[in-house]
Amino acid sequence: MQKKDSRLDAAIHMIGMAFDIGVVWINSTGHVVDLRLAKRWRLYLPRQSACWTLEIHPNRLTDFHIGDKVYLDEGIPA
Repeated sequence: MQKKDSRLDAAIHMIGMAFDIGVVWINSTGHVVDLRLAKRWRLYLPRQSACWTLEIHPNRLTDFHIGDKVYLDEGIPA
């Protein structure tokens, strides 16, 4: 989690990754602002500012849509 919504701070890189992932960017109000299939050896910036980056299996990308509200429980340890 970033302290504030930002495009640059929410950017990810896939350098050195052996496989593609699904990425869902979520802003501070809990809304999905972008989602993408992140391919190996590339850089990605969300289209809008975000503070959360959710990395998921690519098959799960269709479970999310831009504008969806996502509820996160910060109390659960990683």
